[in-house]
This record gives sequence, C-alpha cells and structure tokens, in this order.
Amino acid sequence: MHSRTKLAWLSLSALLLFIATAWGQGRPQPQQPPPSSETHHHEMPGAIAEPEISRDLERQSQAEAGAMHSMQPGHPMDGTHMRMTPRRPASPKDLQRAEQIVAILREVIEPYQDYRVALAHGYSIFMPNMPQREYHFNNYWNGFVEGFTFDPARPTSLLYKKTRDGYELTGAMYTAPKSATLDQLDERVPLSVARWHAHINLCMPRRGSGADWSRFGLTGSITAPEACRQAGGEFFPQVFGWMVHVYPFAAPQKIWMQ
Repeated sequence: MHSRTKLAWLSLSALLLFIATAWGQGRPQPQQPPPSSETHHHEMPGAIAEPEISRDLERQSQAEAGAMHSMQPGHPMDGTHMRMTPRRPASPKDLQRAEQIVAILREVIEPYQDYRVALAHGYSIFMPNMPQREYHFNNYWNGFVEGFTFDPARPTSLLYKKTRDGYELTGAMYTAPKSATLDQLDERVPLSVARWHAHINLCMPRRGSGADWSRFGLTGSITAPEACRQAGGEFFPQVFGWMVHVYPFAAPQKIWMQ
C-alpha cells in the first residue's frame, strides 16, 4: 500500500470517535438532551455506540482521515477545497465581544503552556506521528458540547508547535456544526473579526489503490463529483464542521489570522 494512503487509513480508529463531535457531525441520536442555553436549531452531533457504527460512518471517517492527511503540513485557504465565511462590516460591539473571547481564552489555556497538563485534563494529540505544521490537541467532549452551545472557555482543540523536547502552545480552535448558518457562526465569533472555514470538495480514492495524491485529497486537483467518480473515488462535499483558529498570545493583528 502506498505510504501516504496508508497514513490516511491508519487514523480511522481515532476519527471514529471524532464523528461524535462537532467536527464529524454524526447521526442525530444523542442519548441525553442537549444543554438548554444557547441551543441552535441545527444538526446535532450524535453519540453513536460502537456496535452501531455503520458503513456510512466508516466511509465518513476514512474521508476525514484523508482530509487531515492531505492538508498537512500546510493547506491553502479560501480555494476550491476551502470555504471561508465572508467578512462582515466591523462594529465597536463586535470588537468588544472579540476582545472578551480572547481574554477568556488566554486565561483558560494559560496552564496548558505545559502540554502535559493538557493531556492530563482530557486533551489528546491528534495523529501525533504525522509531521504537521500545527498539532491539534483535541478534547472530544468539548467538541461534542460545542455542537449545541458556544463557550469561549471551552475550545475544541489546543494548537501546538512541536519542539525538540515537547510542544509549544500557540492557540486554540473553536468548532461549530456543518449546518450552522452565517448568523449562527457570527453569534459565536463575530464574522467582522474572524473568518470561519470549512474543508470542502474532497475526493477520496479507493482504499489500497495506491492513489495519486496530486489528484485526491484536500490539495488534489479533483474538486467535482463527476470527476471523482470517473477517477474511481468517493466524493464528500464537506468534511468536518466549521472551524476557527485563535492565537491569543500573538500580536493583535495576528490573533484571528487564519
């Protein structure tokens, strides 16, 4: 099996759990009702029992594995494989709200300057053996709850750069469901300040096919369903939910830089 293809499939087991978060947007079968505050009427990420994992779930997981693989160590923004929210006109209220989010986040994640504290508090390194520009330490429970409500103190992921002897904290990531509207995203983080992004138009090759990754994945040339079908692949209009990165320790003009 092609080594790059193998990496894409090896992360399947980790991503099965991720389907239950706002990234994956699984089937709407939560066993308990969502929190009542700030609940939006959009797609709810399901809590799926392991024996009930279906072929559809596996296919989506495989797509997400391929997405994560193909967009490392870097990936282009706002192109055929990336949807960015449009920038809205700025307002003093938006700027104040964004500053509040950053202040809360900075205080909350300060203890995680030591990555071992993050691991002890329920964060886990996503695909640690794959060379990446930025490593996501994911809290799957946070991601699940973010499907229903938004709390600046509850990021889905912490962002780290790898160092010689560990990891250096750089920021965090908030998530929202695939089906969130622009207004719903704006309620979480103002669109005049930050641009949420979503990964789109993914064509995944058949497993074990020794695919040409210049054509497949989120950096590949295939961007349409028919071209994907002709190449023998499977097309996914969108993988993961909406995401926005925040760098609260950076210079002001770089805090919301995507």
